Amino acid sequence: MKGLIEFVRFERCTLRLKEFFERARKMKVLLLKDVYNLGRAGDVKKVASGYGRNYLLPQKFAVLATPGSLKQVDQIRKRAEERRAVLNNELSGVAELLSKLKLSFSSKAGETGKLYGSITHQMIADAINSKLGTTIDRRQIEIQPIRTLGDHSARIRLTIDLVPEVKILVHREGEAVQTELPAEEEVIEEPVEATETTEEPTEE
Repeated sequence: MKGLIEFVRFERCTLRLKEFFERARKMKVLLLKDVYNLGRAGDVKKVASGYGRNYLLPQKFAVLATPGSLKQVDQIRKRAEERRAVLNNELSGVAELLSKLKLSFSSKAGETGKLYGSITHQMIADAINSKLGTTIDRRQIEIQPIRTLGDHSARIRLTIDLVPEVKILVHREGEAVQTELPAEEEVIEEPVEATETTEEPTEE
């Protein structure tokens, strides 16, 4: 019986330790700015400790959700809404242009349609900026590196509200491009070689 009691105590202690370390791996933060795929300024979020301490806090995207900081929630949200409205207004025209854009890349590929390399985030950003005169950063592009022929689409994160999609066609090098598109869409031919470089998806 004594052995059973000791075992129960040990199990309870182990469970408490597990709960302690589980809580230690998470932290509550108050967002100071909009963070894509996480939340808007003024939101309180529970995030991985490493993500919070290594990225959100030093980049001033968030602060620890303390009683003192939580008193500023309304003020933070009001300022963020004003900034967001200005940005959305400034970038709405860019979002419209991007939504009508269709990029075309030529690449060498095998018989199954698999590319000898890939179309990367940087290649897509360069093609967009070359045509529209924008300054889109590769980290704003949401797509896995393209490794096959055919039609694809990439999401461009302009703001938390404006995330237009750009159509992308990858065709075999030397083959004619199908250009029968609606009048408002524009095909931008990018005759470039696919690269072996792989861009990692953005984490916000």
